[in-house]
Amino acid sequence: MFGNLGFSEILMLMVLFLLVFGAKRLPEIGSAMGKGIREFKKSMREVQDEIERPEPPPEPRRLPPPDDREHRA
Repeated sequence: MFGNLGFSEILMLMVLFLLVFGAKRLPEIGSAMGKGIREFKKSMREVQDEIERPEPPPEPRRLPPPDDREHRA
């Protein structure tokens, strides 16, 4: 997931985030990121469904009713 980052590097990043944002802000940031990711996935799923959905068949063309005036004359 993190490529070449080892445990010590990840731990240092976590400590850095804790120092920069503080213990009170970290849950808020995590929650906001989770909501953003969830919304992004939902949008991607909707776009994918729209692309994969077959196009509805065209409606048949209806001819206008015959004009009775032409036949009465």
